[in-house]
Amino acid sequence: MLTAVDHVQLAAPPGSEDRLRAYYTEVLGMDEIPKPAVLAARGGCWFAVGPVQLHLGVEEDFRPARKAHPGLRVTAIAAYASRLQERGAKVVWDDDLPGHRRFYSEDPVGNRLEFLEPYGPDPVG
Repeated sequence: MLTAVDHVQLAAPPGSEDRLRAYYTEVLGMDEIPKPAVLAARGGCWFAVGPVQLHLGVEEDFRPARKAHPGLRVTAIAAYASRLQERGAKVVWDDDLPGHRRFYSEDPVGNRLEFLEPYGPDPVG
């Protein structure tokens, strides 16, 4: 039986780790977590905040995810959007999901990221 999403993997081009580290730690406020040695040799980097983990893996024939994306739940979404904009990230608001405020952004290699906050009490818990 499935109990949770352990992590989401996104692809990145070779040599982009420094840009990814700057974005995911300084812009999004995540912490870099160590990759196991056998996996670290492949490049890429992993990030976490609370139970949320995003893994960025090197892909030789990289193409950014423009439609597929992780949906990241946030609190104080307007303040979070301002944080991203103040640090140079693009923020595009979208009102099409009932019961939620949300916006889209992109990481420095062009992967789409969705940030959302439900209106009122959290129906999922």
